[in-house]
This record gives sequence, structure tokens and C-alpha cells, in this order.
Amino acid sequence: MTTRPYVTLSCAMSIDGYLDGTGPRHLTMSNAADFDRVDEVRARSDAILVGAATVRRDDPRLLVRDVARRARRIAEGLAPSPVKVTATDSGDLSPRAAFFTTGEAGRLVYCPRDRARRLRARLGDAACVVALDDRVTMSALLDDLAGRGIGSLLVEGGGSVITQFLAADLVDELHLVVAPFFVGEARAPRAVRPAAFPWTASRRAQLAQTRQIGDVVLLRYALSERFDASPERAGMPHAEQVAEPGPQALSQSLSQGLPQGLPQRHRVDVP
Repeated sequence: MTTRPYVTLSCAMSIDGYLDGTGPRHLTMSNAADFDRVDEVRARSDAILVGAATVRRDDPRLLVRDVARRARRIAEGLAPSPVKVTATDSGDLSPRAAFFTTGEAGRLVYCPRDRARRLRARLGDAACVVALDDRVTMSALLDDLAGRGIGSLLVEGGGSVITQFLAADLVDELHLVVAPFFVGEARAPRAVRPAAFPWTASRRAQLAQTRQIGDVVLLRYALSERFDASPERAGMPHAEQVAEPGPQALSQSLSQGLPQGLPQRHRVDVP
């Protein structure tokens, strides 16, 4: 059985748990220093995933921004930026979106099988469309990524995708950044939606690390037995790690402690 990718979920939200406001312009939750940290996490990932709603609303490029990080990836035999991944139930994606028009890495679009033919006709050579079953599940998506040699996946949103990954217990570590303000709009998108989550009052998630980054705070949670405690995994150098419990403290929460190794990154050629 192929090991599924190591999943890091990265989310920035307001104090009251919103991803964005309701205005026409995207509400920035983080700051320049944290954007740079996330860029490092991207550079260390094999693939980046956002939902189709995020592609439509935010039009993200999903590229590694820093020149030195892109050069490092190229020296490792990789594309300058990770493979881009999205999932759609409706098939409502424009080939003119930055997701499809920027960068040199492969692009994967997962959809229900009854949407695949029309979506392939719409996107043409802009992406590889992968048909799953009657509906897209994140577990099936991860299984397919594993078969393509993807060893690590960075999930960046939005709320529906975040909820699906967390509720299905598919996340190895969570990077939760909290912005120093409230949104307070009932119709604004929430970081998570109602669901039955594995972590409850009787099964608390393990807080592995905290760090103040300017005016925001990063909370890093270990959500699986595969959790990699290295600061590099969170986009931070060793010298800047803080509030990190030792392996013994983590093993009290994770039944088998820390892993001895993680899947190695591979060069991925998306058909």
C-alpha cells in the first residue's frame, strides 16, 4: 500500500475565527514575515492544494516567491514551485485563472466522474483533470496523489476544504495563525464549518509549538503520529523555535510518538 502524502494544513484567521471579510477585496489576515514563513513551507512541499471556491474568489498563483527558494528546488531536480492541486464538485473553473496560467509546475484538478469530460474540454492542456467517484473525497484525492509520487501536501484552504481534511482526520500537522483583530460579519467565511471532528474536549489536539511573528501568533499542532517536529517543517530555522515540548510530552498525546522518517520528495511529472 502506498503511503499517503504528509499533510500540512496552513490557515490564517481572525480572533473570531474568520478567513476573510465580505467585501470585494481579500482581507489580509497575516503579515509579511509570516507570508515569508509560508513561502518556505511551500518550497518544502511537493504539492499545494486549495479548493475551487478559493481559486474563483482569490485567484491565487500558488507559487514559491523567493528567488533563492526557487533556485534550491531547481538544484534538487524539482520544478521552481510545487504541483498545484484543486478539487471541484461543480466543475466551475475558468482556464484564465492564475492557478492555470502562472508557473511551470503541473496542475491537477479533481472532480466527480460525471463532470470530467466537460471540464477537460474547458481546461484543455491547462491541467490534468482526474475523475474520482460520484463525489470528491479528500481521502481518495490523497490516494491518487500518493500514486503520482507526491510525498508532502500543503493545504491552504478555503473553509470547506479545511473542514473536510480535519473532519476526516487526514492532517498530520496544523499551522494556525491568528490575526490581532475581529471580523464580526455573520456572512463572512469561517475557518471551519460545522462537522464531527476527531479532536474534542475529551481528545485534545497536541499543541507542539507557538511563535509570535510580528503582530500575529503561530500555533502549531501535532495531529497525527507522523508529526515531524523539525522547525524547518514549519518554515522556521532552528534558532527561532520556541515553546516546543520534548518527545516525551508529545508521546503522551500521540500513541506511538514521533516518526523516524517521512516520505522523500520526488520529481513529479504530471501527465
